[in-house]
Amino acid sequence: MIKHILLLTSLFIAPVAQAETMSAAEFDAYTKGKTLFFGRGGVTYGAETYLDNRRVRWSFLDGVCKEGRWYEEAGEICFVYEDRSDPQCWSFEKGPTGLIAQFESNPESVDLYEAQDSDDEMICLGPEIGV
Repeated sequence: MIKHILLLTSLFIAPVAQAETMSAAEFDAYTKGKTLFFGRGGVTYGAETYLDNRRVRWSFLDGVCKEGRWYEEAGEICFVYEDRSDPQCWSFEKGPTGLIAQFESNPESVDLYEAQDSDDEMICLGPEIGV
């Protein structure tokens, strides 16, 4: 009886296993050729298309798309976009329903997660033309 109590107690107080941060190779294999929609706080936050040669296209789903690229630095996946030269670095984990992204450039920010069921489309309207 005491063995059973100790076993049950150890199950409840055992530390929860942490998911491992994805390597650049794992991230590339998971994302290449896909468009992933990300959510934050229960709403769609934005989408990113992952192209060949670590190129990306990001949108906040407002019709404006930003071209960029990603690279690995010190175990993080960093993105640089055409309108920003400062890198935006993230750590990615594979969760039970998709990617979980932690913004390492500001670790206190809310995590993004891969939104599985989204009716939103990533539409890039093209450059604005003025007179």
